[in-house]
Amino acid sequence: MNGRNFGMSGRDFGTGNPAMDFLITFLQGRVQRARSGELDRGASAVEWVIISAVVVAIVGVVAAIINAALSDGANKVGDCIKGAKASGTC
Repeated sequence: MNGRNFGMSGRDFGTGNPAMDFLITFLQGRVQRARSGELDRGASAVEWVIISAVVVAIVGVVAAIINAALSDGANKVGDCIKGAKASGTC
């Protein structure tokens, strides 16, 4: 194309400055990707991060509940052992 930069509308955007031509071409590619829906992958990744965070939070709450129940049971057993007599049971 003789080093000329033709935009999406077919117009000549060649500026004669290679850096500016690169920038225009780069931005046109980004616009085409955005219009084609290729950027949906990012939204999908964000959804997975949110789902993972919710699952981690649920696991943390369940672990805290189990830890509290086990700690309470262990304290009861410890108290029973401290106050145990040879003739009785807890």
